[in-house]
Amino acid sequence: MPPAVSVVVPCYNAARTLPACLAAIAAQRVTPDEVVVVDDASTDASAAVARAAGVRVVDQPVNRGVSAARNRGAAETTAEVIFYVDADVALAPDALENALAILDAEPETGCVHGIYETTPLIDDGPLEHYKILSNHYWRRRATGLTGTALFALGAIRREVLERAGGFDESLRDGEDVELSIRLRPLCAIRLTGTVAGRHDDADRWRAVLGEQYRRSRLLVPMALAERRDRRPGPDDGSAPTLTGQRPAAVAATALALGLAVLALPAAAAPAGGWWAVPAVAAVAALAGGLLADPGLLAFVRRERGTRYLVFFLAAQAAVLITLVLGAARGALSPAALRRAGAASRVPVDR
Repeated sequence: MPPAVSVVVPCYNAARTLPACLAAIAAQRVTPDEVVVVDDASTDASAAVARAAGVRVVDQPVNRGVSAARNRGAAETTAEVIFYVDADVALAPDALENALAILDAEPETGCVHGIYETTPLIDDGPLEHYKILSNHYWRRRATGLTGTALFALGAIRREVLERAGGFDESLRDGEDVELSIRLRPLCAIRLTGTVAGRHDDADRWRAVLGEQYRRSRLLVPMALAERRDRRPGPDDGSAPTLTGQRPAAVAATALALGLAVLALPAAAAPAGGWWAVPAVAAVAALAGGLLADPGLLAFVRRERGTRYLVFFLAAQAAVLITLVLGAARGALSPAALRRAGAASRVPVDR
């Protein structure tokens, strides 16, 4: 028999998407034992929308971020399994049923998380499609046992979450990955395409690139923390990640930026045009990064056509450059290392 489940929806200024999120929860084939919306001091009508839908609302007195909201939701519920779904995600009707079935069939699996569908919850234009398609593709590619749990739509056994110590409330980005470092010694983590939902993703350049930069700043600190505190676990072969990009694409972009730095002072020098060599090499390296995942490009072309693929490549270039700059900044930031280095704070009693 599937375990009892509490659905927790962390919410901040999500009045636009929350009705669809809650309607999708109500339409699940398996009825959850309880549904709790944790309103993180929203300044819009989110709390009123949730109350009008007839679900329980827990109000945070001040905005503390998604990690604190998720921990509060866990504390306010009692079921054996907690299913987290973000307020901008509408679950497919069988999402809850499929997650519980996996947990019931696999006692060693402590966490099951899912993927975004290829259609956004609210269609806000081509940049949102870039986010939706790239996220769908890399999550679909990574299905199976994985080292990272992403809690925009995912279930976790309460006992496992408590042993891991919950979400690190000092983190507002990368909290999933930081928690995953502590989950890996405790249980298997499964990513499945059978748990799906439509997502209303970022659709403005400032939001998309800003989010990428903030998350990328944690890449090096978290990789170091994971290596330092690594302990054998059920899924010892898969490391956490903050990006779905191919390593070759990231490496090629980093090379392109390095060559561009060489080309700029050379271009200003009176000695002549040898600067063109690193400039051309930089363009070639960036092109190589964009073409590093032909499967992704073929997928985007099938979904949206050749004309859209041109825009997708431009967006991909901007995101890859931002990723590399953020990772470089994080590698040089002691503060980022301290924030991300909490992986060893919970003892493991296996």
